[in-house]
Amino acid sequence: MIPVPKGYKFSAAAAGFKYKDRNDLALICSDVPATAAGVFTTNRFQAAPITVCKANLEKDRKTRALMINAGLANACTGNEGIEDCRRTTEMVSKAIGIESCEILPASTGVIGNRFDLSVWEAAVPKIAEALGSTDAVKTAKAIMTTDTFPKLSWKKVDTANGSIRLLGMCKGSGMICPKMATMLGFVICDADVDPDWWQETLARCIQKSFNCVTVDGDTSTNDCVLALANGASGVKADSDTVKEALEQALLDICQALSYMIIQDAEGGTKVMSISVTGAESDEDAELVARAVGNSPLVKTAIFGEDPNWGRIVAAAGRSEADFDPDMLTLAFGDIIVFEKGCPIEGDIDAVLAPLMKKQDIAVNISLGNGTGKSSLLASDFTHDYVSINADYRS
Repeated sequence: MIPVPKGYKFSAAAAGFKYKDRNDLALICSDVPATAAGVFTTNRFQAAPITVCKANLEKDRKTRALMINAGLANACTGNEGIEDCRRTTEMVSKAIGIESCEILPASTGVIGNRFDLSVWEAAVPKIAEALGSTDAVKTAKAIMTTDTFPKLSWKKVDTANGSIRLLGMCKGSGMICPKMATMLGFVICDADVDPDWWQETLARCIQKSFNCVTVDGDTSTNDCVLALANGASGVKADSDTVKEALEQALLDICQALSYMIIQDAEGGTKVMSISVTGAESDEDAELVARAVGNSPLVKTAIFGEDPNWGRIVAAAGRSEADFDPDMLTLAFGDIIVFEKGCPIEGDIDAVLAPLMKKQDIAVNISLGNGTGKSSLLASDFTHDYVSINADYRS
């Protein structure tokens, strides 16, 4: 059984926004006002739920509920879409007895379509009735779109004053190249935390997890990660020791969920772990990592289990990072295939064949003697990725 943090209830219901015969509306509620933190997409087209969510957080850092729907993104829908979003939070707030500003909304799905509010009116009584009788796994399934499995991770932090529990869930398998988070991510915690520290901690963890993954080079209009901490455990994060342990647990959850996203990439079969070291700066290292991880030619070669090092070197060379090409060394795992500007002699394909058949493939690049470094998880590109996205609106 998943160890759920104290003081939270879950709900899921079938509204029929896009999907039939499955739950597509979810609710996570805290019994008491919880300290909230959020990190949001940097896409200039910000979906209506992002706008409303930010406004609610600015009004009060305390919140009671996370409301998530799958199938319709409510993005690029203008002021009408924002008003639709507000109407849905009002419906849910009345049904469960809290203020609408205490609800943080999130949506995922097709861009450009407005909500049919009559569908919401029919679904809200069901989501309210199910509150407290739904488990975390069913809630995680309700927020899925093209995901093939629910993504959850949890941790416990033991302190001198008791235990703190954290539970995270997310959805995402395509349109993944975050500049803040993933498609949608949610973390609940039962510690008593300082609001500013909680926000800063979430942002730091995002930078080392969800911001270090890519499936296809696309950043969504709806990306957000929201984190609640309600204090129900009675344990305060008021010492450096507890804060450090709590931050590490949050980071572990975010990194585990990030890996699951790449593992579940639309049609994906491989997880590339790209490590770039020896750069003049972290920024240069990141440029190289993202150029390699987002390259369709690299990704299709990995799908074909082809150690085509030339595509990786070429991607690094066009990354606009500042480095000496005669210093670049590339290895698959521990096997060097290109060293200081020259290929290694021998039957590299035969040597690497067993490694390339694995799901997890390490791509290690050294640019020289600098201290800059970066890491990135990336998926391959498959026939199924094209099929899924060619028919996404159907």
